[in-house]
Amino acid sequence: MEPTINAGDTAWVLISTALVLVMTPALGFFYSGMVRRKNVLSTLNLSIITMALVSIQWVLIGYTLAFGTTCKGLIGGLAFLGLNGVDGLPNADYAPTIPHLAFSAYQMMFAVITPALITGAFVERIRFKTFLLFTVVWATLVYDPVAHWVWGVGGVLHNLGALDFAGGTVVHVTAGFAALALALAIRPRHGFGSVTMEPHNIPYSILGAGLLWFGWFGFNGGSALAANGLAVSAIVNTNTAAAAAGLVWMALSWRDDKPSVLGIITGAVVGLVAITPAAGYVTPLASIAIGAAAAPVSYYAIKLRQHLKFDESLDVWACHGMGGVTGALLTGLFATTAVNSGGANGLFYGNPHQFVVQLEAVAVTALYSFGITYIVAKALDRTLGLAVTENEEIVGLDIGEHGERAYS
Repeated sequence: MEPTINAGDTAWVLISTALVLVMTPALGFFYSGMVRRKNVLSTLNLSIITMALVSIQWVLIGYTLAFGTTCKGLIGGLAFLGLNGVDGLPNADYAPTIPHLAFSAYQMMFAVITPALITGAFVERIRFKTFLLFTVVWATLVYDPVAHWVWGVGGVLHNLGALDFAGGTVVHVTAGFAALALALAIRPRHGFGSVTMEPHNIPYSILGAGLLWFGWFGFNGGSALAANGLAVSAIVNTNTAAAAAGLVWMALSWRDDKPSVLGIITGAVVGLVAITPAAGYVTPLASIAIGAAAAPVSYYAIKLRQHLKFDESLDVWACHGMGGVTGALLTGLFATTAVNSGGANGLFYGNPHQFVVQLEAVAVTALYSFGITYIVAKALDRTLGLAVTENEEIVGLDIGEHGERAYS
């Protein structure tokens, strides 16, 4: 049967594309509320400029590297270079009921937000020109190959049977472990550990978290690539896991001191991260378990990072890296073909092998992202320099890098 375009599916994917796009400036607000006022514009801009950079990279080469005809399961070929042949017709492999170009546009938004997530690791000290080069190189060497491994037809992890409905491995594990590598490669902020570095505007972060939660319905629901019951299931699971994780984080922070508002929204985001790989494979009850389990994993990962005293500014590794790992592994426990016949059963449904596959996929992705990122970061540090000068950092990156102030 020839693929034919379905108007409802196309409309839903286009709406989801817009929802996922909104997540990147939302991330900018989420991060910028947590930095000091002298670095607000710089932090926001790291998300905004990533939208521009990666959008062009995706059209030119990113899409074909991620979804082109496979080269030994490791990278896509160059058939779609410059979006050649990616048009308004359906594609039997990736977009049987929507235009191929709509699929590419939707996937572009995932490619955009992933390097933007990493920026939380080095805000308040990154040299802007170095960041620009890093982002393009990282998208090409890390994001595109891993997207091909997991989602590309013939990709090595795809062939292995790894389940990643909407990017727990491709987006969050890659970004989280890249953030860890960068935090180890770049010098700490001036005064880190001795100077109080309070969030300057938590309401900004609340706004960002709320918009992220909203956009995540397109992130996970849109990954069904159709306006159907699977999209509804993914959206319900997404909301449920975020709610569960937010409540558990509140309880953890309350037990330690007082129920932190910043903690509650951080917990919700961790729940969103953790349900991402599982959203289209598990039941709503399982999504409660996934969100509730991810919150303490990330909460204590932050405690560990603080104990080790390394400056990963906004805890991208703890929240996205470890949240993504938790969600991907729990997918191997809770996945059921009763929800998605195109998926697989997990350990709790009689298939322990799926958990092993998830573990292998997570380990390979984390090691690859960490290793390549660290090599690239060290090379850039020795050539262009990763961090601004100490004087520029003291003045603030808004003035030092952009010549502007967020507040007069």
